[in-house]
Amino acid sequence: MLIAAHAPIWRSIPTWLLRLDGPAPRGAGANELLLPCPQTNLSESLSLTDLAAVAALVEPEAQALGFDLVRVHLFGAGDDRTLQIMAERPETGQLNIDDCAALSRRISDVFDALEEAGKDPVPGSYRLEVSSPGIDRPLTRLKDYGNWLGHEARLVLTEAAQGRKQLTGELLSLEGEMISVNDKKVGHVTVPFGQVLSAKLMLTNKLIAATRPLDTSGVDDIEEIDENADLEEQED
Repeated sequence: MLIAAHAPIWRSIPTWLLRLDGPAPRGAGANELLLPCPQTNLSESLSLTDLAAVAALVEPEAQALGFDLVRVHLFGAGDDRTLQIMAERPETGQLNIDDCAALSRRISDVFDALEEAGKDPVPGSYRLEVSSPGIDRPLTRLKDYGNWLGHEARLVLTEAAQGRKQLTGELLSLEGEMISVNDKKVGHVTVPFGQVLSAKLMLTNKLIAATRPLDTSGVDDIEEIDENADLEEQED
C-alpha cells in the first residue's frame, strides 16, 4: 500500500537534511544516475535487484518531466517505511513543490497499476516521498563531484586512504574517476570513485549562497550558520 507524500523543498538550516539518515539508511542503484554498487546497502525488505527495478520504473517518469533521478532510498521497518525519490532539474539542481507533486503523481500511477496487476514493486505499506536533493545534498553520481568543486564535502570510504576512512574538506578536482579532497586532517588525498561508500556536501555559508531556493513557500526563516561553531557537530 502506497501513501503519497511530498517533501518540502526548503527548510530552515537546522532542519534541512533531506538525506534521510534513519536508523537503517538504505542506498540503492545500479548505474551512474543512482548510487553505484560500492555505495549500496541492502534493505531488509528489498534486495538490490528489487531496488534497481524500482529505479528503472521511476527514472522514465522523472525523465518525462525533464528531471534527472538522483537517488532511490528505502528506510524504516515494518509499516513505518519510506521510499524516498530524489530528483532534480539538471539546469538548477532543484525541484519546486509543483515538480515534486507532478513526479509523485506519475510514480503513484505506475506503482498503482503494477499493484493491481499483482506486480507490486514495493510489497507492504510504505510512504512515498519525492524530494529535491537538499542543500547539503548526497553526492551519488560521479558528475556530482565535478559540479561541486570548491565546496566542502564529507566522504566515507570503503577502505582507508592515508590512514583515514572519512575525509572532510574542499573538493579540489575530478580527473576521470579520481576525486581529490583537501582533507582538514591530512591534506590532499585522492581516491577513486569506487572507493567511496557515501558522500555529502557540508553545510557552509558558501554552499548556502550557491544554492538559494527556487521556491520558499512554507519555509521557516533562512539563516546563515556559524561554520566554526558547527564544525565539531558536523564531524561527529
